[in-house]
Amino acid sequence: MKFIPSILLFFFLLSFSSCSTKTVEPELPDANPPAPVIPEEPIPEKEKMLWFDAEANFERFSKKENITYYLDLAKSTGFNKIVVDVRPVQGDALFKSSYLTPLTDLAGIHIERDWDYLQFFIDEAHKRELKVTVSTTIFTAGLPSSKNGMAYRDDTWNGKTCLEYTKDQGLIDIKNDKTKVSAFLNPVLPEVQDFCLNFMKELVTNYDFDGFALDYCRYPGDESDFSETTKVTFEQYIGKQLDRFPDDIFTWNTDGTKRTGAYYKKWWEFRSMVVRNFVERVRTEIKNIKPDIQLEYWAASWIHAIYGQGQNWASTEYDFSKEYSWASPEYKNAGFAGLLDTFLCGTYLTKIFGLNDPESIEYGIARAQRIIHGACKVYGTLYALNHEDNIADAVYVCLSQSEGLMVFDIVQVIEFNQWAAIKEGIQRAESL
Repeated sequence: MKFIPSILLFFFLLSFSSCSTKTVEPELPDANPPAPVIPEEPIPEKEKMLWFDAEANFERFSKKENITYYLDLAKSTGFNKIVVDVRPVQGDALFKSSYLTPLTDLAGIHIERDWDYLQFFIDEAHKRELKVTVSTTIFTAGLPSSKNGMAYRDDTWNGKTCLEYTKDQGLIDIKNDKTKVSAFLNPVLPEVQDFCLNFMKELVTNYDFDGFALDYCRYPGDESDFSETTKVTFEQYIGKQLDRFPDDIFTWNTDGTKRTGAYYKKWWEFRSMVVRNFVERVRTEIKNIKPDIQLEYWAASWIHAIYGQGQNWASTEYDFSKEYSWASPEYKNAGFAGLLDTFLCGTYLTKIFGLNDPESIEYGIARAQRIIHGACKVYGTLYALNHEDNIADAVYVCLSQSEGLMVFDIVQVIEFNQWAAIKEGIQRAESL
């Protein structure tokens, strides 16, 4: 009696197994599969820089609590980087240096610190996640107005300051020209270049900061330098000896204009090459010490008017001779934009809007971008004194139409209480 149910159970299970088994067809690949989603790289935040001038703030920043107070205010306003000026045109230093005298006296104010001015700025800025650019003047060496500074107290520099070719006084040492902002050292001299490189290398080696900005890295004006050393160096540059120097360059008309000489165009080319080659030396030296440090350079945006200072901050692709009568075809070779990481475009102009107006910030930024042609970043920079009532618009234009912003200087921002307006301009630009 037990055998029959076992057989029935066997066939039942066999039947159930047969019914539940089926062939599964493989799925065909989708003929149009969706594209993989690749997460976008975050767009880096633009740098928004506030300049802390050494001379204008000499007394204010003699107190640590003032430094921390204004760093907090800069951060809350929307700045993410500061520029600390540590060598004003007087030529002494607000950092520890083996080459420069400590800056203790300026404009009748005497201050001695038992703490490191620059290191304190760096430490406190980094605590607040603010980047730091350090700026120094380069070829400046004292104040002709007061005869104060390194060129006046150290006879090492005798004969090494610029010799001016003037309309009324002929050849005079810039140290004796009280109309000049600073007694410039002659950039063509190897010992001058070496001296400047030494204090820059020392600075980059001993302090940890993000950018280094060259200021006054130029000639003082088109009347300097006309020394014998510069004459000989120029002769080597053009491969000829001059019979009538400086008349071979230009002579002064009675109305103060210039009558051009045979080597007028080559002269501006030569001087710009002096500055260009020095900037190359600076870049090589500081990048050898700290490859990630950013090399920055400030100059006025009106490049057509500062050729006499040797400042060709354009790309080598831009041919000045097609637009300006003072430029040789080879002048473009002195362009040093490609040696920089950032050009701080000095649009220190009162007008803000007007892409076709050469006197506007918009025009200045657009022209810089055109002639730099991507060789380095371009930041719009503004002079706060020019925008007591409309700095929000100026900030907005610089930040929205260039790769970054720099505001000069904190002393005017404080005086005019421009913090809220700057913040509004930053927020407007970043909301685009």
